[in-house]
Amino acid sequence: MAAPGSILILGFGINNAPLLPYWAARGAQVTVADRNESVVDPAARSARWAVGPRYVEQALAHGPYDRVYLTPGIPPHHPDVQRLAAGAVLTCETDLFLAACPAPVLGITGSAGKTTTTTLLGAMLAEDGSRPVHVGGNIGRSLLATLDAIKPGDWVAMELSSFQLQLVTKSPAGAALLNLSPNHLDHHRDMEEYAGAKARIFRFQGPGDFLVTDAVPPPLLAGALAHHRGQHDTVSLNAPVERGAYLDGQVMMWRPVPGGAAIPIQTLDRWRLPGRMNVHNALVAMTLALRAGARPEAVAAALAAFRGVPHRLELVAEQGGIRYINDSIATAPDRTLAALDALGGVAAGERPRPLVLVAGGYDKHLDYGPLGRALAGRARVVALTGPTGPDIAQAVRAAAPPGGGPRLVGPLAFDDAVRAALGAAEPGDVVLLSPASASYDAFRNFEERGQRFRALVAHHLGH
Repeated sequence: MAAPGSILILGFGINNAPLLPYWAARGAQVTVADRNESVVDPAARSARWAVGPRYVEQALAHGPYDRVYLTPGIPPHHPDVQRLAAGAVLTCETDLFLAACPAPVLGITGSAGKTTTTTLLGAMLAEDGSRPVHVGGNIGRSLLATLDAIKPGDWVAMELSSFQLQLVTKSPAGAALLNLSPNHLDHHRDMEEYAGAKARIFRFQGPGDFLVTDAVPPPLLAGALAHHRGQHDTVSLNAPVERGAYLDGQVMMWRPVPGGAAIPIQTLDRWRLPGRMNVHNALVAMTLALRAGARPEAVAAALAAFRGVPHRLELVAEQGGIRYINDSIATAPDRTLAALDALGGVAAGERPRPLVLVAGGYDKHLDYGPLGRALAGRARVVALTGPTGPDIAQAVRAAAPPGGGPRLVGPLAFDDAVRAALGAAEPGDVVLLSPASASYDAFRNFEERGQRFRALVAHHLGH
């Protein structure tokens, strides 16, 4: 790719940092703009730095630019972005990688389950062992930094967020859309914009590419799907599909050809992760891996060996008849609802254990009504924290019968809310951190929040 004369890297986080050496090596004049002064790299002598409180004015002084790379998380419609990108191509690191990657990319997006599905897909491809596997993207590792190590015959698996997809002009060769529910509405102007960003994972696919969705895809994507030009696999937990993967009783099935015979891949008694959502994730990963050419026996072995990903319904401890589960990844209400299902809600058809929930955090302007209705009949105690704590409490009170419903504690500081939940737990209970909210009110990310929960549980149990 020919280097444009002048490039602005707007935001210098995990995604955008590899852009500096990439373009510097190709002779471009690079400016890095970030409000954080500590991002300056003294070794990057060729770059111009615009950092600190006045980074916008500094960056404008270095312009104009031919191309502006926007970090995920900054809305493209922000006035400062529009000023800096005037007359330039506004793009992102993900679009550059998709255009430059010599190997076909398998991309996964959705409102929930992306990391689990991407990690499982990587395990399936690695178990096959027939070619090198590269896993990255929103999962925490930019693949642009390792572009030179990727060869045309390799497998590349990428987790892709709506932020990363919003500016792409190329889609992965194999794409999966897991689900769609309200999320990140503090960033996207509305659900239509959010859905449109997700749809870009398949919008630019051609006839030789393929897409995996649920057999009943989200209605907001109907228009985009009607114009899809690639092949379309579907997955279902409830009925056979024409082409793709489905659950037949206790067996995960794969139908590679429309109208053809279905092949049993693995049984549910060999699959360790709880909940219907995780079975759905497994069917999607299975479809991507098999469609990409992995051997069925390798896919089956990976399914049996997979133990999940930290902070996603992670069993932290079990002592005194009480289970302690870390689901810090639940940054939106639908994730907490999925956790309730996985831990024996009505939808799972199991008798649920009494629940002591820690919930609340940073406000992404989401609707807590459905969660309140679920908790009113499911939780014994809800310990609340953060800016959304009062909203969750109000939703529970509105749904609970007079004099009934769970005991509400707080809102409190995070540590105090967890301690209250630990103190309220009785034998037979599940103490669950599933906040239904982002972590930015008190933590850098959901991982840090989950680690703090682990530490508080360990101290409580004397470990």
